[in-house]
Amino acid sequence: MSDSLVIIPTYNEKENIERMIRKVFSLAHPFHLLIIDDGSPDGTASIVKRLIQEFPEQLFIEERTGKLGLGTAYIHGFIWALKRSYEYIFEMDCDFSHKPEDLLRLRDACVNGADMAIGSRYVKNGKIENWPKGRVLMSYFASVYVRMVLGVSIRDTTAGFKCYTRKVLQSIRFGEIKFVGYAFQIEMKYTAYQLGFKIAEVPITFTDRIEGVSKMSKGIFKEAFWGVLQMRFKKITK
Repeated sequence: MSDSLVIIPTYNEKENIERMIRKVFSLAHPFHLLIIDDGSPDGTASIVKRLIQEFPEQLFIEERTGKLGLGTAYIHGFIWALKRSYEYIFEMDCDFSHKPEDLLRLRDACVNGADMAIGSRYVKNGKIENWPKGRVLMSYFASVYVRMVLGVSIRDTTAGFKCYTRKVLQSIRFGEIKFVGYAFQIEMKYTAYQLGFKIAEVPITFTDRIEGVSKMSKGIFKEAFWGVLQMRFKKITK
């Protein structure tokens, strides 16, 4: 039994899913993988189920009907993980914008004392590759905006590549997590920060996807902008 579970939500990721699964399983640490598929019409789930026959003790899938949102996918995965004995639970994209090798560095940060580790683009040695300049600026200033409104010291507040220790997820009331899109990533960090957990930022190189279609939209950014203002006045308790 591994102590580490990587949760990857998918929707139409047939170009990436097999390569991602095989790469994660090739790493030095024995990670387990949970795929949360929201009814991908391109057959992503079928590829995963075929690979489960090859990796029956490491690879798992939870299928949902329709696109229910990134946040609900991760919370589904967190609940699944907490019913088992995983100590380190990861969020990761399927499109290789997050490098699987960096899972080891995020885990090491938590093994060495952090309660939560963030793969950060905006700390020293963090980088972004293959993004248009306008999108880089929008992402950077979004994080600045979040820091100013919420008063947090986290540099990459919108990052989606993270490792939680079990105790962090056990302390968060998932029913009180309001947002399901881009703002979900901010809300989870802010909740952990408000609960007093030690958060480390690990520099990563973020690379824009090569295969498949980005899920980003103006509506997602709008949710995050207004959502941060709502979070500012949210009372967070264990």
